[in-house]
Amino acid sequence: MVAIILLMPCLIIFFVSFVVQLYVFLRRSIIKRSCKETTIAFFHPYCNAGGGGERVLWAAICAVQKQYKDVHCVVYSGDSVPAADILNNVELRFNIKLLRKIDIIYLKSRFLVEAKYYPFFTLLMQSLGSIIVGLEALLNYVPDIYIDTMGYAWTFPIFKYLGFCRVVAYVHFPTISTDMLKNVQTRTVSVNNRKYISNSKFFSFCKLIYYQIFAFFYGLVGRRADVVMVNSSWTRDHILQLWKKPQLTFTVYPPCDVSEFNCIPLEIHDGKTQILSIAQFRPEKNHELQIRAFHTFLKRLNCTTKPPILVLIGSCRHDEDYQRVQMLKKLCSELEITKNVEIKINLSFQEIIKEMKNSFIALHTMKEEHFGIGIVECMSAGLIMIAHNSGGPKMDIVIDYNGKKTGFLASDLNSFADTMELVWRMNSRDLNEIRINARQSVSRFSSNKFETTFLSAFQIIPI
Repeated sequence: MVAIILLMPCLIIFFVSFVVQLYVFLRRSIIKRSCKETTIAFFHPYCNAGGGGERVLWAAICAVQKQYKDVHCVVYSGDSVPAADILNNVELRFNIKLLRKIDIIYLKSRFLVEAKYYPFFTLLMQSLGSIIVGLEALLNYVPDIYIDTMGYAWTFPIFKYLGFCRVVAYVHFPTISTDMLKNVQTRTVSVNNRKYISNSKFFSFCKLIYYQIFAFFYGLVGRRADVVMVNSSWTRDHILQLWKKPQLTFTVYPPCDVSEFNCIPLEIHDGKTQILSIAQFRPEKNHELQIRAFHTFLKRLNCTTKPPILVLIGSCRHDEDYQRVQMLKKLCSELEITKNVEIKINLSFQEIIKEMKNSFIALHTMKEEHFGIGIVECMSAGLIMIAHNSGGPKMDIVIDYNGKKTGFLASDLNSFADTMELVWRMNSRDLNEIRINARQSVSRFSSNKFETTFLSAFQIIPI
């Protein structure tokens, strides 16, 4: 009797797996009879969000369409937006126009990966939720090749073993990293480690065990990928530690469409007083630090004529992001700098260009930013970049080029305020030298370079 009870879960799992595999086999047979093209499905539930990750998605699809004439692309999306509107937004926001028609496969279960539903064990619950979303995607459309461009590694085994797909991963940042483990171990307050946890030895110990177990399984599912692409040196280091696939892991810097930014005359920034921030309104971007550092900077200047203005540009994915914007506006009101701070949401590509032309400094405050497409774009546009001294900006982007400065790095409120003041007081000749060098350095991150490296890594997968 005990043996039967112990055997029951295994039998249930086997039966469910068999039914799903049979269903997938039949669906694939039907698709293959009606369509002889190779099909590639991109898993990106927030494909209409308008951030750097979405630029990677659409640039990757464009690259595949250029290289492979007989390949049909589909996108698994949780956005309840008509396909025509999604593609129109892609062109407006990213200046990317696809060569051929694609299909959008709409997912109803996307809410299962939203953090707001999981106040506790968020990473685990989101990952388990992604399995259900992945199953819905697979049962709706069975591709030949599955590409995850959002970081849902727990979907890999589903597509590999139930869908018999070849699996490709483009990783923007690991779901869990050694930095997160270190924050818990050292009881440091961070986005992923709340104060009440860090203040308790017991809770910190429990969370560390939880993170270690999660990291083990994250590595297990991540290793199901046939090809792994990472967006920066920082991400590569963490993924190699967790997934342990060095021969099949490639650094593919995100596409940064610098061609139009390069057309902005560098001298246009002389005499401007606007400071620009480009980042999605997400908690890890730390817009609050930008506002507080700007407030400190303003107090030091004590300007009476033409004081600097901070403009925050970004996209909002859902209600939480819009609520975050309201909180930022409230903070500006409390600091009495409302007239010096503007927040602009979901701007078009051309509107962003206009804001860049009106600015002279760019600000980015996210700690351990995995890469930073907005940083590259601002440097190409001729803005003096001030980014956080960590992650991709520190390792890949705001680094010396030809032995000369390309921008500045800071780490906290005072150092960001100090650097803004330093740049504010620099003479035009020194500023222009940094602008020229920064623009030359970011040619490493062009859209053409992305296409070449993406397709080079992708060629490992036979089509």
